[in-house]
Amino acid sequence: MANKNLNAAKTAKKDEFYTQLSDIERELQHYWPHFRNKVVLCNCDDPYESNFFKYFALRFNQLGLKKLICTCYNGSPVQGNELLLHFDDYESEPQKIAYKVEITEVKDLNGDGAVDLSDVRYLLQNDKNVIGTLKTGDFRDPECIELLKQADIVVTNPPFSLIREYVAQLIEYQKKFLILARTSMIHAYEIFPYFIENKMWIGYGYNLSLVYKSPYQNVEEANRRYVRSKGYNPDEYIKVPAIGWFTNLDHNKRHEEFDMICKYNEEDYPKYETFDAIDVDEVTKIPYDYEGIMGVPDTFIQYYNPEQFELIGAETGDYAEKLGIKPIGKEWIDNYRKNGGTGHYTANMKSLVIYQRTGKPKKVFSRLLIRNKNPKKL
Repeated sequence: MANKNLNAAKTAKKDEFYTQLSDIERELQHYWPHFRNKVVLCNCDDPYESNFFKYFALRFNQLGLKKLICTCYNGSPVQGNELLLHFDDYESEPQKIAYKVEITEVKDLNGDGAVDLSDVRYLLQNDKNVIGTLKTGDFRDPECIELLKQADIVVTNPPFSLIREYVAQLIEYQKKFLILARTSMIHAYEIFPYFIENKMWIGYGYNLSLVYKSPYQNVEEANRRYVRSKGYNPDEYIKVPAIGWFTNLDHNKRHEEFDMICKYNEEDYPKYETFDAIDVDEVTKIPYDYEGIMGVPDTFIQYYNPEQFELIGAETGDYAEKLGIKPIGKEWIDNYRKNGGTGHYTANMKSLVIYQRTGKPKKVFSRLLIRNKNPKKL
């Protein structure tokens, strides 16, 4: 029954997206010192197609890796050509099978004087100890969890639809990681506490529009034009917006001080009607001298420096209850409707609302709640 449920989840969700090598290279350049003498696991990566596997296999010696493990979920509908394996069992391309690849060294096996992709291909084709099969390849399967236990760092593009379970597993097994996910992940009540507890944070790349290789039909003309403008075939590639790198590997950008140039005043920073905090409608307007709690746009998360700010919570799900955000009330709703406000709101809804300088009621867009640890009086 468990495997049936896993397969049903996989079938129901569109999770087959293959990250471009250039996007991986752009982010990974900031973390090289973390990888020396480490076991790296790419556990959502078809070895035939994955650029994550290709990246680490090609840089195995350069990074000083101890071991590289790659696993995939019952194979992939997208089959690459560069690392195709040819066994006697197959007359053509490999079937949809869950593979695992374990590499402990990459050498100049074909004697051409260089270590490159052809050596990786030769290794996979000729060393039966390197490649094997798995029952499902699902990251939740016990045999995959055993591989996870071996790993020091996990790097991959996990299934978007299973991101809550995926991140929870990484935290449970106390693994270092660098993963791609939708930026909306920060709103997940199960995940946001990890940001507050500094168990995960934003990488270098955030709120990106990435071009993925994918088997899904790309029907929107705007999407196809974007893919075409990047030099890719829109019949094979698709644009996916609002993507970010998430990690618990330390990096320099996380400790950069955010420059604040605005001074607090009551007129420009209205207080919420339902919570003791002020509203800051643009990240660049965070006042340097305010001591209390501030509601800021979600984009603040990419500038969050734990030495400079305290992350209090988010206006999302059960956090409203936990933080003590009050119901917006009938009076505010009546005023909101009289002033042309639209949207479904009820008096018992717990949310952040304000009255603007003009006196008009306003429902602010999603906010993170923060406090400046070192407010300055200039």
